[in-house]
Amino acid sequence: MPASLNRVRALRSQRGVALMEVLVSILIFAFGLLGLIGLEASAIHYSADAEDRNRAALFAGEVASSMWLNNSVTPTAAQLATWNTNIANTTTETGLPSGALTITPTAGTTNSADITITWVPTTDKSNAKLSAQRQLTTRVILP
Repeated sequence: MPASLNRVRALRSQRGVALMEVLVSILIFAFGLLGLIGLEASAIHYSADAEDRNRAALFAGEVASSMWLNNSVTPTAAQLATWNTNIANTTTETGLPSGALTITPTAGTTNSADITITWVPTTDKSNAKLSAQRQLTTRVILP
């Protein structure tokens, strides 16, 4: 009977091991889920940033096209006001948050200017690095 007694003792010492294995696997799974949630948050941030950059590039292209059509790198005050209004128009989500347009003639030339569009993303105001001002600059050189 000592052999059966040893088997009973061995079984008693194994009680709860399966429960511990399940708890450890749930803990590992939870850490994996937390990592995926963090990746999703980053993906959303970068997607919103790419959308803003795309809008800025479209606005810069519109301004450059107008300069080419007018054959001048110096826009009128009315054109500048209209562009700034369109860029800052966030009510229809076609503009950029805190968007602004600056046109700077290139020094030493009469047919070249830099178009700079700035904005402040609204993705995360609590993080200064994420909400720092963004800028897109392009140069127009007319023939």
